[in-house]
Amino acid sequence: MSDTSETSELSATRLAEAIRGRAISPVEAVQAALDRIEKINPAVNAFVTVCGERALEQAAAAERAVVEGAGLGPLHGVPIGVKDLDPVAGVRMARGSLVFAEDVPQETILCVERLEQAGAIVVGKTNTPEFGFKATTDSALSGPASTPFNRAMNAGGSSGGSAAAVASGMVPLAQGSDAGGSLRVPAAFCGVFTLMPSFGRVPVPAKPNAFRRYNPMVCYAPLARTVADAALGVDLMSGAHPYDPYSFPAPEKLTDALHGDLTGLTIAYSPDLGGYPVEPEVEAVVRAALPALREAGATVEEADFRLPLPHAELTAMWRRYLSVAHAESAAISRDNGIDLLGAHADSIDQGYLDSVRVGESLSAVDFRLQDLDRTRVLYAFEGLFDRYDLVVSPVNAVAGVPNSGGRDTVGPDTVEGQSVDPFVGWSLTSPFNLIGSPAASVPVGRAGNGVPVGLQVAARRRGDALVIRAAAALEARLPWSATYQDLDLDATRA
Repeated sequence: MSDTSETSELSATRLAEAIRGRAISPVEAVQAALDRIEKINPAVNAFVTVCGERALEQAAAAERAVVEGAGLGPLHGVPIGVKDLDPVAGVRMARGSLVFAEDVPQETILCVERLEQAGAIVVGKTNTPEFGFKATTDSALSGPASTPFNRAMNAGGSSGGSAAAVASGMVPLAQGSDAGGSLRVPAAFCGVFTLMPSFGRVPVPAKPNAFRRYNPMVCYAPLARTVADAALGVDLMSGAHPYDPYSFPAPEKLTDALHGDLTGLTIAYSPDLGGYPVEPEVEAVVRAALPALREAGATVEEADFRLPLPHAELTAMWRRYLSVAHAESAAISRDNGIDLLGAHADSIDQGYLDSVRVGESLSAVDFRLQDLDRTRVLYAFEGLFDRYDLVVSPVNAVAGVPNSGGRDTVGPDTVEGQSVDPFVGWSLTSPFNLIGSPAASVPVGRAGNGVPVGLQVAARRRGDALVIRAAAALEARLPWSATYQDLDLDATRA
């Protein structure tokens, strides 16, 4: 059972079961992950830091617990990856930046700490764009992460390394975060599943500003090959924390919603989420998945829904929120002796610096007045949720983004003849970060170039269990697990 290829095919829940049943040891599981990373990571560039010695020490301790008959957590001995924007104590956190290339934090982000408390073992940090500021994964420090399904195409971002690591079987579960699509965009391009939970379900105590993750709403969750793994991961991460003022107790366990019965549910299908340009090939793949929802018992209707403002204005508003967050981060760094716009400007991605400057130029009143349009977005979607339990759409408007040879990969600036923001305007994800609703990316097929296509399913805030039910229904009727067997991960071939 210790063969690397066999172990890599196991989901996190099945691997944990095998460890509890002593069919495989935690040391074998972790060593298999490390061996697979060494063998195939050069093909997709998913991991940027591997902490093998640390992971094997923890695996040895986990193995002793199994032998001694100690109580074992639900992820006992399971190797995981962590996005390199988030701290793990004693492990390098470069943030995709040359400036922080040697930074080593002394504490671990709470959501990962909770996975570790459940027995998971961190084997490394995954690739991300500099400071996570765009929806592709590429940086001057680490280069691009590729989707394993077409290595000329980007994994998406900003959790692209985590998505690629899971899709290629290096780890069964990897942590990520989402401020405007950073979980769902790469999940779609890499053919894995993720749920961006309702804002506040997964707590994130933040210092020095505990309130900063509200504009836009930033959420944390795992990426996985199965809906069950992701649901378990979110359950383990969830629960109110006193240092996160937006957090709330999880109302139910998402693993209880995996039955996939959609009887009585009404689902709105919006092929363009109310106004985004979408490539016909992408829309066709998503539309072809709708019968599976009907087979599960749901009523599915194409909704007459329009955004309250043009998609370009909506994206620009979201970018301004993010620019203020970037300017705040730059100011905090400056207070700590690191001037990103000064001495380090030549080392920083110009797109990020431009975003910081936009944030610095906005007045407090201008920033707050954006909430008027944000409220219009909220009311538009809440009106839709008054009529439907769920809304589904494409995740991304395009069938992949080519990697740049210059390590500055961004998306297209036009889609179907309409101008879009190349940093993120070609995805249909950011509205749900503005309103805090749960939204998932479910693999439902592949485009002609081999890149997977994701279906986005969203619900009213705190409707996470409904989203998981719909995802489980799709997984049961349109299973994607066999697609991983098609991957060519020979790092010696381009």
